[in-house]
Amino acid sequence: MLINLTELFSRDGKEKNYTLDIEMETFETPDGVCDIISKEPVELHIKNLGDRKLLAEGSARLTLQMPCSRCLEPVDVPFDLTIEEELDMNKTEQERVEDLDEQPYVSGYNLDVDQLLSNELLLNLPMKVLCKEDCKGICNRCGANLNHMTCSCDRSSPDPRMSVIQDLFQQFKEV
Repeated sequence: MLINLTELFSRDGKEKNYTLDIEMETFETPDGVCDIISKEPVELHIKNLGDRKLLAEGSARLTLQMPCSRCLEPVDVPFDLTIEEELDMNKTEQERVEDLDEQPYVSGYNLDVDQLLSNELLLNLPMKVLCKEDCKGICNRCGANLNHMTCSCDRSSPDPRMSVIQDLFQQFKEV
């Protein structure tokens, strides 16, 4: 959803409230694409601070379906986002890049709310998503989900320093 910001520049201190629907259906994380299973409209308040600077404040609520980090089962992860961004319309795209203040959600005088929301989501992603605190994960040999079943795979991990001796034993077994 794009918001045209030109009407806010008519005078300093001008404010406007927006209630916008989230148009995104999926969200691309570093681990893959996640479905947005529930979303509420974004409440956004934009104020002209003067000198072609705007302050955007707002909130958004949505729920992503993300895979568990251990067993890959889908997990519903709720997000309650608070948006607070200062938009400096004086800077050129090159100046923003040099200041490491890139704002891909601002294009000319348009504010892309979905892109702004994507940036906030990226900053608020959890380090690890677990379906439950004591998730057992999957077997690294057969791929069975250890939360639902047990497997008969050998889980002993040999000491890598003993690999030379194990190779000797394997040679003697073959003879």
